Amino acid sequence: MYFKLIFFIILTSTIYANSIKVAVAANVRFAFDEISKAYMKKNDIKIIPIVSSSGKLTAQIEHGAPFDLFLSANMKYPKYLFNKNLATTEPKIYAFGTLVLWSLSKKVTIDLKNLNAIKIKKIAIPNPKNAPYGIEALKVLKKYYIKEEIYHKIVFGESISQTNQYIYSQSADIGITAKSVVLSPKMKSIGRWKEINKNDYNPIKQGIVILKHGYKKNQKKSLDFYNFIFSKEGQKILKKYGYILP
Repeated sequence: MYFKLIFFIILTSTIYANSIKVAVAANVRFAFDEISKAYMKKNDIKIIPIVSSSGKLTAQIEHGAPFDLFLSANMKYPKYLFNKNLATTEPKIYAFGTLVLWSLSKKVTIDLKNLNAIKIKKIAIPNPKNAPYGIEALKVLKKYYIKEEIYHKIVFGESISQTNQYIYSQSADIGITAKSVVLSPKMKSIGRWKEINKNDYNPIKQGIVILKHGYKKNQKKSLDFYNFIFSKEGQKILKKYGYILP
């Protein structure tokens, strides 16, 4: 039993010694899973994702979370971390995110102008305090002069993931989410969706940085995976999930 325990500790230490931890904004988790799988097929390095809203991940990094890279849903948080000397590379755009309306209800018309319909009781949107997609979603509603009219219907998800759960479980009749979600293998054939006109909101510039921990502890591995994201293969995967390439 003693020797089995020692072997397990050594094995676990070896596995995690040859890994990097990546903070991943919730909207990009499906594309990231495919990118990391493609990378791990070619490299003997384990990629460990930590998925949450960009705001929450930033707070964790500030409080010393040992993440090596950060894929944010905007440029604001990577810039903030860089200015705080918590990131070693200047923020760089890896993709532009896009918005969609998504619903699993057959009774709902998938249209922004229909959000004030009596049939629609709840509308799910990412919380703009934590999730950049929520900021742009509210801008869309404001542009169509319906924000105030439907505000009482809005339920805020703490991240894209929670917003998707509201829509998927039909706790919300419809919602605004990332196009990458509805194009993912798990969600591709579920419900109906419609892309929101890109002229109705600011392009969602999604930024990446290598964090101070990644530079000190896993410099070569962090840089190699960072470069893979910008490789033809990495960018092709992002495009497949509906992202616009920089």
